Amino acid sequence: MVKARYVYWQDGEQWLGYLEEFPDYLTQGTSKADLEEHLKDLHEDLTSGAIIPTVRRVAELSISS
Repeated sequence: MVKARYVYWQDGEQWLGYLEEFPDYLTQGTSKADLEEHLKDLHEDLTSGAIIPTVRRVAELSISS
């Protein structure tokens, strides 16, 4: 099972969020559960290996001093 962290918030009746690894790709749902389904679909699209132009990612860099 793959896990992905996400950021979410409620704005009026809508639930908004994005995957932490892909902060440029915002999605929404009518409930938190609906938002999570949209986030799962988004994760599948962005990590499928298909060539999607301009997909930005977040990574961590180790720098020795």
